[in-house]
Amino acid sequence: MNTGSDESGDAAATANGAEPDGAAQEQHGQGLGSRAPEFVKARRALHLSWQVGVFVLGLAVVGAGIVMLPLPGPGWVVIFGGMAIWATEFVWAQLVLRWTKRKVTEAAQRALDPKVRRRNIVLTSIGLVVIGAVLGVYVWKFGLEMPWNIKDQ
Repeated sequence: MNTGSDESGDAAATANGAEPDGAAQEQHGQGLGSRAPEFVKARRALHLSWQVGVFVLGLAVVGAGIVMLPLPGPGWVVIFGGMAIWATEFVWAQLVLRWTKRKVTEAAQRALDPKVRRRNIVLTSIGLVVIGAVLGVYVWKFGLEMPWNIKDQ
């Protein structure tokens, strides 16, 4: 008896054994496309103005994130927030976000590998020793004087 539940025992299939369109979308979350309310989608002019509003809002957030890259602030987080705003309405932004999430997950898995962690620790230690040596030579030669204040080199 089908009670309408989505338990694993209730496998939905079409006559040829393929999954219906809804089942494929449920596996990956909501499908691609606009997430605007139905009353907005039903009216062409309203939907177009909705898309323009989403685009302008996303553009403002992405622009603020780009400004934050060289300045203090969470630039990349804000940029991805703007992409998420765009992804509520535009398929290309949804695809970019899916690709980005997949790459970030893969990078996180690689970073957790013990060999990679050990290599990163060794490289960081070597880099810190080199930076310390360069700073030590500078202080030994010039003292605590700033480079632009040094006369007679």
